[in-house]
Amino acid sequence: MKTHIAFPLAFLITFLLAALSTGSSILMLLAVLLLMGLLFGLVSVLWASRTLRLSGDLDAQTVHRGEAVQLRLQVCHRGLLPIAPILLEISPGAGLPLQEVYLRDVPSKLQTLTLPVHANHVGEYTPGVQAWAVEDLLGFFRVRRSLEDARFRLLVLPNRFETEPLILSPGDPGSEMLQQATEDLSAPSDIRSYQPGDPMKKIHWKLSLRKGELLVRKFEEPILKEVLILMDCSRPPSWGRPAAEADLRDALLETAASVFADQANTDLVVHLPLHGVHPIELEKTMGIPLAMESLARVDFSDPDRFERVLTLESRRLRKVGCLVVISARLNSAMVDVMTRMHHLGPTIRLYLVTFAPEDPRLLPLIARLQQDGIQVAYVQPTETAGEPD
Repeated sequence: MKTHIAFPLAFLITFLLAALSTGSSILMLLAVLLLMGLLFGLVSVLWASRTLRLSGDLDAQTVHRGEAVQLRLQVCHRGLLPIAPILLEISPGAGLPLQEVYLRDVPSKLQTLTLPVHANHVGEYTPGVQAWAVEDLLGFFRVRRSLEDARFRLLVLPNRFETEPLILSPGDPGSEMLQQATEDLSAPSDIRSYQPGDPMKKIHWKLSLRKGELLVRKFEEPILKEVLILMDCSRPPSWGRPAAEADLRDALLETAASVFADQANTDLVVHLPLHGVHPIELEKTMGIPLAMESLARVDFSDPDRFERVLTLESRRLRKVGCLVVISARLNSAMVDVMTRMHHLGPTIRLYLVTFAPEDPRLLPLIARLQQDGIQVAYVQPTETAGEPD
């Protein structure tokens, strides 16, 4: 409890001393009234704060970025003495600042408050009431209490956009690659008639002579090529303004979500390892909804530089037909690593998330990548409206 009774107590003591020394009944009456006012304020605040009950909920626990949910709150107290409007300190979450809401005092009546919660950024948030405060009418006494059970979990999922089809090594689009991939010549599974264009090494000569027609061997299905998606899970650059980092995170996550979802709908094997304090690897077998929730929980806590992550992941490239790199930064070390990775076989596409695609510091690095045959695509983040720069 906080009190602001230094001046009232000073006046009370002054009135009492003056009344006792002069015998003035008026001064004594003023002292008594002031004392009663202080006791009235103290009792009203303690009564209301001890009986105050607050509950609430969200009308949805999972939304996509840009959507809004309704936060419903119910407040009631059993105090019968009047108090000042009840203060609620509400945390809207999703990157928004703390809000203060005042409720008029209605003793013993249930008050319902509905507030919109805007999901401005991808992530996991806990909107709700952070604390409440009760104060007497004259502002002498104040009780403030922090709350833990009046905050609710909200998961903001990344939006998705269409991505260009990936080119898999040795350069065929994914669907054609599966049809034209090199077959396993050691495991014939059937025989069929010769068709123009069939390679000579597939002809079964002994059986063709016996049957009097050209027959070719059919083989087992080839092992599917893999798509490896690597996203920079370290903290993005700030660009000199508070909202920039959150906007970059949104763009990184939504790019990764879009590429993963598009490739998960194909016959390719897709891997998306997420590095950080709580590493996890996403695969198409886990399903797109669960993968989107895992992406929304990425905290960008990876302490390693991204070029080191790329180097560590190079050992997986033997079965990878295409490598997708997603990052909000680009430097010479990353270019060197990606060039070496490209020489190991897979095609590479870099999604560079930046506010300034024409940054002259990036152009030489981009030129080096393109000269080596690495695709570069730009993703420009959407700047959050209404947030202070």
